[in-house]
Amino acid sequence: MTNSFKRSTPEEAIKAAQHETRGHLKIFLGYAPGVGKTYTMLNEANRRLRRGEDVVIGYLESHGREETIKQVGSLEVLPRKEIFYNGKVFEELDIDAVIKRNPKIVIVDELAHTNAPGSKHEKRYQDVEELLNSGISILSTLNIQHLESLNDVVRQITEVSVRETLPDRIVENADEVVVVDITPDALQNRLKRGNIYKTENVDRALKNFFRKGNLNALREIALRQTAEEVDEDLEAYMKEHGIYENWYTAERVMVCISSHPSARKLIRRGARMAKRYKCEWMVVYVNCTNIFAPTPSEKSKEALENNFKLARQLGADTVTLTGKSVSRELVKFAHKRHITQIIIGHAKRSYLQTLLRGSTVSKLLKREKTSEIHVIPD
Repeated sequence: MTNSFKRSTPEEAIKAAQHETRGHLKIFLGYAPGVGKTYTMLNEANRRLRRGEDVVIGYLESHGREETIKQVGSLEVLPRKEIFYNGKVFEELDIDAVIKRNPKIVIVDELAHTNAPGSKHEKRYQDVEELLNSGISILSTLNIQHLESLNDVVRQITEVSVRETLPDRIVENADEVVVVDITPDALQNRLKRGNIYKTENVDRALKNFFRKGNLNALREIALRQTAEEVDEDLEAYMKEHGIYENWYTAERVMVCISSHPSARKLIRRGARMAKRYKCEWMVVYVNCTNIFAPTPSEKSKEALENNFKLARQLGADTVTLTGKSVSRELVKFAHKRHITQIIIGHAKRSYLQTLLRGSTVSKLLKREKTSEIHVIPD
Protein backbone atom coordinates (compact mmCIF):
# COMPACT_ATOMS: atom_id res chain seq x y z
CA MET A 1 0.00 0.00 0.00
CA THR A 2 1.43 3.37 -0.96
CA ASN A 3 0.56 6.84 0.28
CA SER A 4 0.20 9.51 -2.37
CA PHE A 5 -0.01 13.23 -1.83
CA LYS A 6 -0.01 16.35 -3.92
CA ARG A 7 3.20 18.34 -3.62
CA SER A 8 2.62 22.04 -3.01
CA THR A 9 4.00 24.54 -5.49
CA PRO A 10 6.51 27.10 -4.15
CA GLU A 11 3.81 29.79 -4.42
CA GLU A 12 1.35 27.67 -2.41
CA ALA A 13 3.97 26.92 0.23
CA ILE A 14 4.80 30.62 0.62
CA LYS A 15 1.12 31.51 0.87
CA ALA A 16 0.53 28.83 3.51
CA ALA A 17 3.53 30.03 5.52
CA GLN A 18 2.32 33.62 5.36
CA HIS A 19 -1.11 32.56 6.57
CA GLU A 20 0.44 30.74 9.54
CA THR A 21 2.45 33.78 10.65
CA ARG A 22 -0.14 36.47 9.85
CA GLY A 23 -1.92 38.24 12.70
CA HIS A 24 -5.61 37.80 13.50
CA LEU A 25 -8.03 40.64 12.62
CA LYS A 26 -11.18 41.11 14.71
CA ILE A 27 -13.56 43.92 13.75
CA PHE A 28 -16.28 45.36 15.98
CA LEU A 29 -18.93 46.51 13.51
CA GLY A 30 -21.73 48.98 14.19
CA TYR A 31 -24.45 50.73 12.22
CA ALA A 32 -23.83 54.23 13.62
CA PRO A 33 -21.54 56.19 15.95
CA GLY A 34 -22.31 55.61 19.61
CA VAL A 35 -23.57 52.01 19.52
CA GLY A 36 -20.66 50.96 21.74
CA LYS A 37 -18.03 49.50 19.39
CA THR A 38 -14.97 51.03 21.06
CA TYR A 39 -16.39 50.39 24.55
CA THR A 40 -16.95 46.69 23.69
CA MET A 41 -13.51 46.39 22.09
CA LEU A 42 -11.78 47.83 25.18
CA ASN A 43 -13.84 45.59 27.43
CA GLU A 44 -12.60 42.52 25.55
CA ALA A 45 -9.02 43.83 25.53
CA ASN A 46 -9.05 44.14 29.31
CA ARG A 47 -10.45 40.62 29.72
CA ARG A 48 -7.61 39.31 27.54
CA LEU A 49 -5.08 41.32 29.54
CA ARG A 50 -6.37 39.78 32.79
CA ARG A 51 -5.91 36.34 31.21
CA GLY A 52 -2.25 37.17 30.68
CA GLU A 53 -2.29 38.12 26.99
CA ASP A 54 -0.02 40.94 25.81
CA VAL A 55 -2.50 43.62 24.68
CA VAL A 56 -1.67 47.28 24.03
CA ILE A 57 -3.39 50.34 22.58
CA GLY A 58 -1.84 51.57 19.34
CA TYR A 59 -4.53 54.13 18.54
CA LEU A 60 -7.72 54.93 20.42
CA GLU A 61 -10.31 57.59 19.60
CA SER A 62 -12.44 58.14 22.71
CA HIS A 63 -14.25 61.26 21.36
CA GLY A 64 -14.10 62.48 24.94
CA ARG A 65 -16.68 59.93 26.10
CA GLU A 66 -16.17 59.21 29.81
CA GLU A 67 -17.52 55.64 29.64
CA THR A 68 -15.03 54.83 26.88
CA ILE A 69 -12.06 56.46 28.68
CA LYS A 70 -12.82 54.46 31.85
CA GLN A 71 -12.60 51.24 29.83
CA VAL A 72 -8.90 51.84 29.06
CA GLY A 73 -8.18 50.47 32.53
CA SER A 74 -4.70 48.92 32.82
CA LEU A 75 -4.03 48.72 29.09
CA GLU A 76 -0.64 50.02 27.97
CA VAL A 77 -0.96 52.99 25.59
CA LEU A 78 1.77 53.29 22.97
CA PRO A 79 2.86 56.78 21.85
CA ARG A 80 1.39 58.15 18.64
CA LYS A 81 3.37 59.51 15.73
CA GLU A 82 3.24 63.29 15.28
CA ILE A 83 2.94 64.51 11.69
CA PHE A 84 3.29 68.18 10.78
CA TYR A 85 1.13 69.35 7.87
CA ASN A 86 0.02 72.86 6.88
CA GLY A 87 1.24 74.31 10.15
CA LYS A 88 -0.72 71.80 12.25
CA VAL A 89 0.26 68.74 14.23
CA PHE A 90 -1.65 65.51 13.58
CA GLU A 91 -1.35 62.35 15.66
CA GLU A 92 -1.48 59.02 13.86
CA LEU A 93 -0.78 55.36 14.58
CA ASP A 94 2.99 54.79 14.92
CA ILE A 95 3.48 51.56 12.97
CA ASP A 96 7.20 51.34 13.66
CA ALA A 97 6.66 51.77 17.41
CA VAL A 98 4.06 48.99 17.42
CA ILE A 99 6.32 46.62 15.47
CA LYS A 100 9.26 47.43 17.80
CA ARG A 101 7.09 46.77 20.88
CA ASN A 102 5.78 43.58 19.15
CA PRO A 103 2.73 42.86 21.32
CA LYS A 104 0.50 39.87 20.69
CA ILE A 105 -2.52 42.14 20.15
CA VAL A 106 -2.84 45.86 19.43
CA ILE A 107 -5.95 48.03 19.43
CA VAL A 108 -6.29 50.19 16.33
CA ASP A 109 -9.55 52.16 16.48
CA GLU A 110 -11.51 53.53 13.48
CA LEU A 111 -10.35 51.26 10.66
CA ALA A 112 -11.65 53.50 7.83
CA HIS A 113 -9.69 56.57 8.97
CA THR A 114 -7.70 58.57 6.40
CA ASN A 115 -4.18 59.35 7.63
CA ALA A 116 -2.69 62.82 7.55
CA PRO A 117 -0.56 63.63 4.46
CA GLY A 118 3.00 62.53 5.09
CA SER A 119 2.00 59.30 6.82
CA LYS A 120 3.54 56.00 5.76
CA HIS A 121 0.19 54.88 4.30
CA GLU A 122 -2.78 56.85 3.04
CA LYS A 123 -5.37 54.81 4.97
CA ARG A 124 -5.38 53.25 8.41
CA TYR A 125 -6.54 49.87 7.09
CA GLN A 126 -3.22 49.80 5.17
CA ASP A 127 -1.39 50.35 8.48
CA VAL A 128 -3.37 47.44 9.89
CA GLU A 129 -2.47 45.19 6.96
CA GLU A 130 1.23 45.87 7.54
CA LEU A 131 0.88 44.99 11.22
CA LEU A 132 -1.04 41.81 10.39
CA ASN A 133 1.71 40.77 7.98
CA SER A 134 4.19 41.35 10.81
CA GLY A 135 2.34 38.72 12.87
CA ILE A 136 0.58 41.16 15.21
CA SER A 137 -3.13 40.63 15.82
CA ILE A 138 -5.54 43.58 15.66
CA LEU A 139 -8.74 44.64 17.41
CA SER A 140 -10.46 47.40 15.42
CA THR A 141 -13.79 49.16 14.90
CA LEU A 142 -15.86 50.09 11.87
CA ASN A 143 -19.28 51.53 11.03
CA ILE A 144 -21.20 49.89 8.18
CA GLN A 145 -21.46 53.15 6.20
CA HIS A 146 -17.70 53.07 5.57
CA LEU A 147 -17.85 50.02 3.29
CA GLU A 148 -17.11 51.15 -0.25
CA SER A 149 -19.89 49.07 -1.86
CA LEU A 150 -22.51 50.68 0.39
CA ASN A 151 -21.43 54.28 -0.19
CA ASP A 152 -24.24 55.16 -2.61
CA VAL A 153 -26.87 53.33 -0.56
CA VAL A 154 -25.90 55.17 2.62
CA ARG A 155 -25.95 58.53 0.84
CA GLN A 156 -29.43 57.80 -0.50
CA ILE A 157 -30.73 56.87 2.96
CA THR A 158 -29.05 59.51 5.10
CA GLU A 159 -28.38 62.29 2.55
CA VAL A 160 -24.85 62.31 3.95
CA SER A 161 -21.80 61.57 1.78
CA VAL A 162 -19.31 59.40 3.64
CA ARG A 163 -15.84 60.41 2.45
CA GLU A 164 -13.84 57.81 4.35
CA THR A 165 -14.36 54.32 2.94
CA LEU A 166 -12.44 51.08 2.74
CA PRO A 167 -12.59 48.08 0.36
CA ASP A 168 -15.14 45.41 1.24
CA ARG A 169 -12.36 42.79 1.14
CA ILE A 170 -11.04 44.08 4.49
CA VAL A 171 -14.22 42.95 6.24
CA GLU A 172 -14.62 39.86 4.05
CA ASN A 173 -11.10 38.68 4.93
CA ALA A 174 -11.33 39.52 8.63
CA ASP A 175 -10.97 36.53 10.95
CA GLU A 176 -13.86 37.67 13.15
CA VAL A 177 -16.60 40.29 12.79
CA VAL A 178 -18.66 41.14 15.88
CA VAL A 179 -21.83 43.20 15.44
CA VAL A 180 -22.29 45.67 18.29
CA ASP A 181 -26.01 46.34 18.25
CA ILE A 182 -28.53 48.39 20.22
CA THR A 183 -32.00 49.53 19.20
CA PRO A 184 -32.41 52.92 17.46
CA ASP A 185 -34.49 54.13 20.45
CA ALA A 186 -31.68 53.26 22.85
CA LEU A 187 -29.13 54.97 20.59
CA GLN A 188 -31.22 58.14 20.40
CA ASN A 189 -31.57 58.13 24.20
CA ARG A 190 -27.81 57.77 24.51
CA LEU A 191 -27.43 60.72 22.13
CA LYS A 192 -29.90 62.88 24.12
CA ARG A 193 -27.99 62.19 27.34
CA GLY A 194 -24.86 63.62 25.74
CA ASN A 195 -23.04 60.27 25.68
CA ILE A 196 -22.18 60.54 21.97
CA TYR A 197 -21.85 64.23 21.03
CA LYS A 198 -21.73 67.47 22.95
CA THR A 199 -25.15 68.68 24.11
CA GLU A 200 -25.24 71.60 21.67
CA ASN A 201 -24.94 69.20 18.71
CA VAL A 202 -27.68 66.77 19.79
CA ASP A 203 -30.74 68.44 18.20
CA ARG A 204 -29.01 68.80 14.84
CA ALA A 205 -27.88 65.17 14.91
CA LEU A 206 -31.40 63.94 15.71
CA LYS A 207 -32.83 65.87 12.76
CA ASN A 208 -30.17 64.60 10.35
CA PHE A 209 -28.08 61.43 10.51
CA PHE A 210 -29.70 60.12 13.72
CA ARG A 211 -33.29 60.19 12.44
CA LYS A 212 -35.01 56.98 13.49
CA GLY A 213 -35.71 55.95 9.88
CA ASN A 214 -32.03 56.32 9.02
CA LEU A 215 -30.97 54.28 12.03
CA ASN A 216 -33.44 51.48 11.29
CA ALA A 217 -32.21 51.26 7.69
CA LEU A 218 -28.51 51.30 8.63
CA ARG A 219 -29.11 48.72 11.34
CA GLU A 220 -30.78 46.36 8.89
CA ILE A 221 -27.91 46.81 6.40
CA ALA A 222 -25.35 46.00 9.10
CA LEU A 223 -27.19 42.88 10.24
CA ARG A 224 -27.73 41.67 6.66
CA GLN A 225 -24.09 42.29 5.75
CA THR A 226 -22.92 40.22 8.69
CA ALA A 227 -25.48 37.51 7.94
CA GLU A 228 -24.06 37.21 4.42
CA GLU A 229 -20.55 36.74 5.81
CA VAL A 230 -21.79 34.07 8.24
CA ASP A 231 -23.71 32.38 5.42
CA GLU A 232 -20.56 32.14 3.29
CA ASP A 233 -18.62 30.65 6.20
CA LEU A 234 -21.39 28.11 6.80
CA GLU A 235 -21.53 27.16 3.12
CA ALA A 236 -17.76 26.61 3.08
CA TYR A 237 -18.03 24.46 6.23
CA MET A 238 -20.84 22.34 4.77
CA LYS A 239 -18.94 21.87 1.52
CA GLU A 240 -15.75 20.93 3.36
CA HIS A 241 -17.60 18.35 5.47
CA GLY A 242 -19.74 16.95 2.64
CA ILE A 243 -23.04 18.16 4.13
CA TYR A 244 -25.72 18.46 1.44
CA GLU A 245 -28.99 18.51 3.34
CA ASN A 246 -30.59 21.89 3.98
CA TRP A 247 -30.06 23.35 7.44
CA TYR A 248 -32.68 26.09 6.92
CA THR A 249 -30.50 28.85 8.37
CA ALA A 250 -32.02 31.28 5.84
CA GLU A 251 -34.87 31.17 3.36
CA ARG A 252 -34.00 31.02 -0.34
CA VAL A 253 -36.58 30.95 -3.08
CA MET A 254 -36.19 29.27 -6.48
CA VAL A 255 -38.74 29.87 -9.25
CA CYS A 256 -38.66 27.29 -12.06
CA ILE A 257 -39.78 28.73 -15.39
CA SER A 258 -40.05 28.02 -19.08
CA SER A 259 -40.72 30.31 -22.03
CA HIS A 260 -44.49 29.97 -21.49
CA PRO A 261 -46.37 33.22 -20.68
CA SER A 262 -47.71 31.65 -17.46
CA ALA A 263 -44.14 31.81 -16.08
CA ARG A 264 -44.73 35.50 -15.36
CA LYS A 265 -47.30 34.49 -12.75
CA LEU A 266 -44.72 32.24 -11.08
CA ILE A 267 -42.11 35.02 -11.13
CA ARG A 268 -44.48 37.46 -9.44
CA ARG A 269 -45.36 34.83 -6.83
CA GLY A 270 -41.65 34.34 -6.17
CA ALA A 271 -41.11 38.09 -5.80
CA ARG A 272 -43.88 38.31 -3.21
CA MET A 273 -42.52 35.33 -1.29
CA ALA A 274 -38.97 36.72 -1.30
CA LYS A 275 -40.28 40.07 -0.10
CA ARG A 276 -42.17 38.38 2.73
CA TYR A 277 -39.09 36.44 3.83
CA LYS A 278 -36.70 39.30 2.93
CA CYS A 279 -34.47 36.76 1.27
CA GLU A 280 -32.44 35.88 -1.82
CA TRP A 281 -34.37 34.48 -4.77
CA MET A 282 -33.54 32.99 -8.15
CA VAL A 283 -35.44 32.37 -11.37
CA VAL A 284 -34.15 29.22 -13.06
CA TYR A 285 -34.63 27.80 -16.57
CA VAL A 286 -33.31 24.42 -17.72
CA ASN A 287 -32.17 24.09 -21.32
CA CYS A 288 -33.14 20.46 -21.82
CA THR A 289 -30.89 18.37 -24.13
CA ASN A 290 -33.09 15.25 -24.05
CA ILE A 291 -33.60 13.85 -27.57
CA PHE A 292 -37.38 14.09 -27.08
CA ALA A 293 -37.25 17.73 -25.96
CA PRO A 294 -38.63 20.17 -28.56
CA THR A 295 -36.15 22.57 -30.17
CA PRO A 296 -36.80 26.14 -28.94
CA SER A 297 -38.12 28.45 -31.66
CA GLU A 298 -37.04 32.07 -32.04
CA LYS A 299 -40.40 33.10 -30.63
CA SER A 300 -39.96 30.94 -27.50
CA LYS A 301 -36.40 32.26 -27.04
CA GLU A 302 -37.74 35.81 -27.12
CA ALA A 303 -40.51 34.90 -24.68
CA LEU A 304 -37.97 33.34 -22.31
CA GLU A 305 -35.81 36.46 -22.40
CA ASN A 306 -38.88 38.57 -21.62
CA ASN A 307 -39.58 36.34 -18.61
CA PHE A 308 -35.99 36.75 -17.45
CA LYS A 309 -36.25 40.50 -17.95
CA LEU A 310 -39.30 40.65 -15.66
CA ALA A 311 -37.46 38.56 -13.06
CA ARG A 312 -34.47 40.89 -13.07
CA GLN A 313 -36.74 43.93 -12.80
CA LEU A 314 -38.27 42.40 -9.67
CA GLY A 315 -34.84 41.75 -8.16
CA ALA A 316 -34.16 38.09 -8.91
CA ASP A 317 -30.95 36.46 -10.05
CA THR A 318 -31.58 34.61 -13.31
CA VAL A 319 -29.92 31.26 -14.01
CA THR A 320 -29.87 28.98 -17.06
CA LEU A 321 -28.98 25.33 -16.52
CA THR A 322 -28.34 22.64 -19.13
CA GLY A 323 -29.01 18.93 -18.89
CA LYS A 324 -30.97 15.93 -20.15
CA SER A 325 -33.33 15.89 -17.16
CA VAL A 326 -35.05 19.11 -16.08
CA SER A 327 -36.00 17.77 -12.65
CA ARG A 328 -32.50 16.39 -11.97
CA GLU A 329 -30.84 19.72 -12.83
CA LEU A 330 -33.33 21.63 -10.66
CA VAL A 331 -32.67 19.34 -7.68
CA LYS A 332 -28.89 19.59 -8.09
CA PHE A 333 -29.10 23.37 -8.21
CA ALA A 334 -31.47 23.50 -5.22
CA HIS A 335 -29.01 21.48 -3.13
CA LYS A 336 -26.02 23.51 -4.27
CA ARG A 337 -27.68 26.82 -3.36
CA HIS A 338 -29.47 25.54 -0.24
CA ILE A 339 -32.92 26.44 -1.58
CA THR A 340 -35.77 26.23 0.93
CA GLN A 341 -38.76 27.20 -1.24
CA ILE A 342 -39.37 25.99 -4.81
CA ILE A 343 -42.10 27.45 -7.01
CA ILE A 344 -43.09 25.57 -10.15
CA GLY A 345 -46.11 25.56 -12.43
CA HIS A 346 -48.18 22.63 -13.66
CA ALA A 347 -46.52 20.85 -16.57
CA LYS A 348 -47.25 22.25 -20.05
CA ARG A 349 -46.22 19.03 -21.79
CA SER A 350 -48.56 17.30 -24.19
CA TYR A 351 -49.88 13.81 -23.48
CA LEU A 352 -47.25 12.34 -25.83
CA GLN A 353 -44.40 14.32 -24.23
CA THR A 354 -45.53 13.22 -20.77
CA LEU A 355 -45.68 9.63 -21.96
CA LEU A 356 -42.14 9.81 -23.38
CA ARG A 357 -40.46 11.97 -20.72
CA GLY A 358 -42.72 11.87 -17.67
CA SER A 359 -43.82 14.84 -15.57
CA THR A 360 -41.22 17.31 -14.29
CA VAL A 361 -43.43 18.17 -11.31
CA SER A 362 -43.87 14.52 -10.33
CA LYS A 363 -40.15 13.83 -10.65
CA LEU A 364 -39.30 16.94 -8.66
CA LEU A 365 -41.69 15.95 -5.86
CA LYS A 366 -40.11 12.48 -5.80
CA ARG A 367 -36.46 13.63 -5.89
CA GLU A 368 -36.48 16.75 -3.73
CA LYS A 369 -36.80 15.98 -0.01
CA THR A 370 -35.37 19.08 1.70
CA SER A 371 -37.31 22.01 0.16
CA GLU A 372 -40.94 23.05 0.29
CA ILE A 373 -42.43 22.81 -3.21
CA HIS A 374 -45.26 25.07 -4.31
CA VAL A 375 -47.08 23.88 -7.45
CA ILE A 376 -48.98 26.82 -8.90
CA PRO A 377 -52.02 26.20 -11.13
CA ASP A 378 -52.05 27.82 -14.56
